[in-house]
Amino acid sequence: MRAIAIQLQPTADKAENIAAARRQIEQALGAGGETIVSLPEMWTCLGADRATKLAQSEVLPARGDTAEPDSAHAFLSDMARRHGIFLHGGSVGERDGDRLFNTSLVFGPDGQELGRYRKIHMFDVMTPSGQGYRESSMFGAGDRVVTCRAGDLTLGLTICYDLRFPELFLALRREAADVIFVPSAFTVETGRDHWEVLLRARAIETQCYVIAAATCGIHADAAGKPRETYGHSLICDPWGRVLASVAEGEGHAAAEIDMGSLAKVRAAMPVLDHRRLG
Repeated sequence: MRAIAIQLQPTADKAENIAAARRQIEQALGAGGETIVSLPEMWTCLGADRATKLAQSEVLPARGDTAEPDSAHAFLSDMARRHGIFLHGGSVGERDGDRLFNTSLVFGPDGQELGRYRKIHMFDVMTPSGQGYRESSMFGAGDRVVTCRAGDLTLGLTICYDLRFPELFLALRREAADVIFVPSAFTVETGRDHWEVLLRARAIETQCYVIAAATCGIHADAAGKPRETYGHSLICDPWGRVLASVAEGEGHAAAEIDMGSLAKVRAAMPVLDHRRLG
């Protein structure tokens, strides 16, 4: 299966972001074959204040129900069906009553939703430069480890800051994950030092492919101040090698997921069988 990680520079306008995602997906798709495409974290509305995030979020339909026609959910379903692809929708703002969640969605080639995951770990940190982030002031936290099937693959779902918690990735491997998604809006400051090394480490530890689609460029935060995300979307193999990456600006990274290679790595070094702690 061919994997594609899409890098976007979102704004706070969902309609504008959907149009940009459509362009990038259609540019990235090749001549056919089984394909899975991944979008970044919160690509539907990056930055902005709580009121804007609520306005740009959506109430997700129950599995099997029809979504609102102008929603990100409907867009992702339509793109998956129209192009006959598996589509990992990064993450979008989900509204549940007066609560917001940072939620991943996965769709199959028939347009049906295959998986839904709410981000577990909230980015409540102070960076070395003194920039503060408090994701929990905007979003509620999920509490479920989620995998879903895409053809012969088992997909594991995480979002951004989850990357720093290897126990989640181990739980996904124990749920038979072959590929783990890490859609992100990593800060430039943390991204320079931690992004690639953590992604490669999680790939090596779990012996999974890791697909990390990221946002890039500058957006306005809740106070209207500029914030920059790191980009550098990439795809790692189970040996921790970077197969493809994007540097600056919008674009995509593409690589083949080779189940034979994955099986060979796991057979030669069966680390899951060797675990003694945890």
